[in-house]
Amino acid sequence: MLWKESFRTSVDLIDAQHQELFQRVTNFLQAIKAEGQWTEKIARVKETLTFMESYVVEHFSDEEVYQQKINYPAYEEHHILHEEFKADVFKYAQKMAEANYSEEIAQEFAGKLLAWLIYHVSKEDQKIGEYARQRGAQ
Repeated sequence: MLWKESFRTSVDLIDAQHQELFQRVTNFLQAIKAEGQWTEKIARVKETLTFMESYVVEHFSDEEVYQQKINYPAYEEHHILHEEFKADVFKYAQKMAEANYSEEIAQEFAGKLLAWLIYHVSKEDQKIGEYARQRGAQ
């Protein structure tokens, strides 16, 4: 799995959800790279898209509720990053459906998904964890 302990924010709910996201992205990447015909992989692509469309909404909502609870000062900026990513996920879902789940677009989505997740968790979400630790919040 692509999860690293350095991604931990020390906020249990957020960390558990991040681990789930990393596991799903890992599974998605493995499915795309696996031997076999692309037509056999389309089910995993659709499954991942469906999961991402719902789970990012749930995770971002939970994370934002937590930010508000601890009065996180960069809440608005963080919320905008979430909204932009949700829009990207929905855009890719539509793009893939229109392109009949082409392998090229699925690979592009996987790369963007992984890059965004690593950057966001390792940089932006770490700021939430640091702020929470400074405040003694959990």
